[in-house]
Amino acid sequence: MIQSDKSENKPNNQTKVLDGEAVKIKERMEKLSLAIEHHRYNYHVLDKEEISAEALDSLKRELSNLEAMYPELVGENSPSLRVAGKPLKQFDKVIHKVPQWSFNDAFTEQDMRDFDGRVNRMLNSALEAKSSDPGSSSGSLKTNVPSAKYTYDCELKIDGLKVVLEYKDGVLIQAATRGDGSVGENVTMNVRTIQSVPLKLQKPISIIVEGEVWLSKSNFERLNKEQAHKGLPLFANPRNVAAGSIRQLDPKIVSDRKLDVFVYDLAQLNGGSILMSNPDSSSNAGWGVAPQTQIEELEYLSKLGFKVNKHAKHCRDIDEVIAFWKKWQTLSKKEDYWIDGVVIKVNEVKYQDLLGYTGKAPRFGIAFKFQAEQVTTVVEDIKLQVGRTGVLTPVAHLTPVEVAGSVVSRATLHNEDEINRLDVRVGDTVILQKAGDVIPDIVSVLKEMRTGKEKKYKFPTYVPECGGNGEIERIPGQSAWRCVFQDSDIQQRRKLYHFVSKKCFDIDGLGPRQIDLFVENSLISSFDDIFTITKGDVLSLPRFAEKSADNLIEGIEKSKKISLPRFIFALSILHVGEETAECVAGKFNTLEKIMQASVEDLRSVEGVGDVVANSIYDWFQNPANLELVENLLKYVEVQKFISPLESIREKVASSRMDHAGEGVNFVDKTFVLTGSLPTMTRDEAKDLIKSLGGDVSSSVSAKTDYVLAGESSGLKYEKALELGVKIIDEEEFKKLAGISA
Repeated sequence: MIQSDKSENKPNNQTKVLDGEAVKIKERMEKLSLAIEHHRYNYHVLDKEEISAEALDSLKRELSNLEAMYPELVGENSPSLRVAGKPLKQFDKVIHKVPQWSFNDAFTEQDMRDFDGRVNRMLNSALEAKSSDPGSSSGSLKTNVPSAKYTYDCELKIDGLKVVLEYKDGVLIQAATRGDGSVGENVTMNVRTIQSVPLKLQKPISIIVEGEVWLSKSNFERLNKEQAHKGLPLFANPRNVAAGSIRQLDPKIVSDRKLDVFVYDLAQLNGGSILMSNPDSSSNAGWGVAPQTQIEELEYLSKLGFKVNKHAKHCRDIDEVIAFWKKWQTLSKKEDYWIDGVVIKVNEVKYQDLLGYTGKAPRFGIAFKFQAEQVTTVVEDIKLQVGRTGVLTPVAHLTPVEVAGSVVSRATLHNEDEINRLDVRVGDTVILQKAGDVIPDIVSVLKEMRTGKEKKYKFPTYVPECGGNGEIERIPGQSAWRCVFQDSDIQQRRKLYHFVSKKCFDIDGLGPRQIDLFVENSLISSFDDIFTITKGDVLSLPRFAEKSADNLIEGIEKSKKISLPRFIFALSILHVGEETAECVAGKFNTLEKIMQASVEDLRSVEGVGDVVANSIYDWFQNPANLELVENLLKYVEVQKFISPLESIREKVASSRMDHAGEGVNFVDKTFVLTGSLPTMTRDEAKDLIKSLGGDVSSSVSAKTDYVLAGESSGLKYEKALELGVKIIDEEEFKKLAGISA
């Protein structure tokens, strides 16, 4: 887009008389502004990160929302009114011939529909005004003004550093950073080392273009391996390396880092003049024509010799735009460069000109960011949740916020030690992280946002939900607290919720709401009661019709055959999680042998220590628990344990695949799984790894051998890239494991 220096007046910042609520809002906006400026300076000028770009986006979004609601409180120096970054002192300054803009951000589908609505209203209003102007080429007032027939151009938003390239008579004469939008840094010598930047164009025309300098993921891995070998700190991400490299004083360092550039915009052509001739003409003059659409502009830039990203798409309407964004939300991880969203522009240049610019951003375009896995929000309260084993988990109650595609208002704080480590207080602004289906986690506290009114959390002396007198105690040798009384109503319900959950008996149609209904109507009080429920019992309850009752009874019937690990896990034995249940089942093979095992026998199980061994032994020594198991076995068949390898072989055979396990050995190999796999469940993949002698870890480190990545991979994938850990997909994994088609 050939830009013009158009801008709106800044908002009127004369504030009204502030009441108590407005004072709080004003204080919050000022804190947000200071925090944003601090982190923007780090990110755009110093090329370092104290918080993630996603968390910074979240702070900016909150400020933007507050400013939209309270325009009279907008400060004159609000970050929303300026372009990020400022030139460094080491480089000569460049005054941009074309002002450099930054795009406003969209984060949700509704944001995009709102953007589309604004474009539609403003374009049609502009066309109507233009047609009504007696001095316009349209002539006199028109009563039937045609609506704007605009479309959109979608381009991948590359996470790198913006660069402005100027050519005179087809020769590169200057390269500059964006800087503060008016003044940038002269980085010509460094940019000349980038192989994808043409030093001479295909035609001798004078132009200014804009693009993004980026570092490939593969080169990022190479550089971090070199850093590790030298004992130097690892780079945080490719964007920081790209930005830091382009500002190196030694061009040789830039050359060694093998940067790349995508060019995406034509900012000025022949000093602004437009020659009306055929752009496909073989004459030099033909190359002076300004393209009429953004898609044509990309083609034009490519013909001149610039590297243009091949994934741009012409979309007819906002629905196609959203579909493109959703598609690349998944595909983005497969490219060799980091993508953090999609840039949307009105495709037709004539409509871009009509829409123009605000003080800092074009009205015709917007950056549609991918769903963030990190956001910022406020801790409104901290409350204790009683678990099925009586352990108390502190839970942060948050101002609702969207993260990784869903709105969350709760996050676990794990235990007292974690609260102290984070120093999280009620009223704090925190960074929240969520990857895929993982429970949201508070990563850190933004202490610079504190006002002094935040309150430290102290564990209470009693919790009414614990039952009895509500007394609680810290478990000796651990960081967790628990109820002293172990038979409260809430614990029993949580045990029932767990018993019917997907990783245990997996009973379709029976979840927490149904469990609560059955308990309240005295239909169940223990695990075995579930298997005595009849259709008549169900039909007598509200919200159950013939079909739903049939489905529930069918679900209960199907659950009566269960594997040994699932059965053990379903019993809610203290300290026994899913993996421990699997290890114990693999050692003893039958329920009877587990029930008869001594503490010494249980200690011999890999991964089972004294605490867990004693817990399992004590549970099966309790007469009430033995009676519970005996009652369950009247209805349930607990199947003899089958090794994971045998189970996988059966599944492989059923899909006409053979397992060539001979010689396959994962001993001393550590795998981390992330994302969803095409044909295997993650549990099946874990089973196969363990059966071949490998280990499965929940976190990526330098000692990880492989990261098995599927669709919607999250922070583990990025951590693997950062550390240079080998990333494989399901197909490569099957080959390693000896499974062939």
